[in-house]
Amino acid sequence: MGYCVYLTRSTFPKLLYDSLKDAGLTLEIWDNKGHGMWDKAAAPPRDVLRDAASRCDALVVTIGDRVDDYVLSNAKVKVIATYSVGYDHIDLEAATRRGIPVGYTPEILVEAVADLAVGLMITLARRILEGDRLVRSGEAYKVWGEFLGTEVWGKTLGILGLGNIGAAVARRAKAFNMNVLYWSRTRKPWVEVALGLRYVNLDELFRQSDYLIVTVALSKETYHLVNEDRLRIMKRGAYLINIARGAIVDTNALIKALKEGWIAGAALDVYEEEPLPVTHELVKMSNVVLTPHIASATVETRNKMAEVTAQNVINVLLKGSKPVYQANII
Repeated sequence: MGYCVYLTRSTFPKLLYDSLKDAGLTLEIWDNKGHGMWDKAAAPPRDVLRDAASRCDALVVTIGDRVDDYVLSNAKVKVIATYSVGYDHIDLEAATRRGIPVGYTPEILVEAVADLAVGLMITLARRILEGDRLVRSGEAYKVWGEFLGTEVWGKTLGILGLGNIGAAVARRAKAFNMNVLYWSRTRKPWVEVALGLRYVNLDELFRQSDYLIVTVALSKETYHLVNEDRLRIMKRGAYLINIARGAIVDTNALIKALKEGWIAGAALDVYEEEPLPVTHELVKMSNVVLTPHIASATVETRNKMAEVTAQNVINVLLKGSKPVYQANII
């Protein structure tokens, strides 16, 4: 019996399609029609996705594909595999009720995401993008000698959420002789000892950090965890970096903090509204560094994500086993 796999993008890495085809699976592929993979316009309409779930044996989805009770209302699928480390776009309860395992791609992204977090921190500290613009405009000579950044060496780094990515950021920070503090929903004494970290409560994390990197997962409890009250108690020279999920930071409160000088600047790879409109207030700010959700965007990481996504499908359909990484309990 042949199995059908429905993929919601035509722009996944080639390795993903090849791996599924080589396993003897039949593919149905939604054409992005020139839209970027994580652009909302790239996703198939919900009726199309619902139809695919009723006909095919597996769904391969990604961020931007809302897989909920409606999409699964007449589902035939035996597995949902998301090409992402996050799975907040999938209703796990709806999938679990129907006995559908949800595969995802954690751990693979850890080092690439941590690299970007530290890169954004240094970009803010040394005003790299501002300097680039000055050179390109021919105005650099006017500020040569007065164009100053701030150092990273020996400063205090706060990590909001000490999962795998947070720990990887901490390891890199130690190379800069940083004093690393963290808050996490679960305290991790063994990591504190191994990496020389110090656990503090939320308010202390915001008060003491020169650089605050957000790595916590998005949940009901962490929605707008970075809010106006907490931004107000940060140092006026502090910087906020978010490489986790946009909704962890209250965007309106952040804009207010940047405009009124509560903090010195911010670097964001994720947003409450994605893609970020070019007319957005954040785009107009010179003390903000913006990247288009690229924390995992390396050739090595994306190919590994493709490999694991394919294996999550193959394990369930052809081997009768669990996904390599499973987000729900069946």
